[in-house]
Amino acid sequence: MADIYIRQLVEWMNQHRNEENAKAMKKYMRDQFDFLGIRAPQRNALLREFLKEHGKPRLEELPQMVLALWELPEREFQYIALTLLEKDVKKLSDEHLPLAETLVVTKSWWDTVDPLSTNIIGTILKKHPKWIEHYTRKWIQSDHMWLQRTAILFQLKYKKETDEQLLYQYIRMCKDSREFFIQKAIGWALREYSKTNPESVISFVESEHLAPLSKREALKIIKKHES
Repeated sequence: MADIYIRQLVEWMNQHRNEENAKAMKKYMRDQFDFLGIRAPQRNALLREFLKEHGKPRLEELPQMVLALWELPEREFQYIALTLLEKDVKKLSDEHLPLAETLVVTKSWWDTVDPLSTNIIGTILKKHPKWIEHYTRKWIQSDHMWLQRTAILFQLKYKKETDEQLLYQYIRMCKDSREFFIQKAIGWALREYSKTNPESVISFVESEHLAPLSKREALKIIKKHES
């Protein structure tokens, strides 16, 4: 059943290929992925039409379908997989964390890692906090840049429920990284938390030797309010 569903979805999306858009989208993503050339508004509309006719995947079939979509060469299918996960995110449990981890380290780039971190993994861990230490500690201590980015960003939407101590600890562990995506993640996480606790973020930034990019990103909102 899952194979038929995926085949129908692929056929449906392939009918709307746009080679000109595909070239531009591939270039924007530094030639790392092929594209159908279907931009987000049209892709979302097409998916809504497809789901209206064929229905959403059943929860028990979702992991298999997501992995099948992840294997396809065109990047839009990974975006669709993320959308399907997000539609059922409230039903996802800690049993889906290994799947999410696999997706983070497969065909990794910011466009999939960030929604996985903030929308899916963050939501699951918020519901099942007993797994935070197990997974995020492993990720931050790994040599995998995208897992480290995930560990820094998973609390991005937690606001007042942010574990400040954990956030700052993970940032300290990665603050000397020369990786652009780690420096950017540190700044992004601090900038978002500054909406909740600006005094704490200011104090942290002043006391830590952060990369210029991280510091600049962290204080963007605070400096905007000061000007």
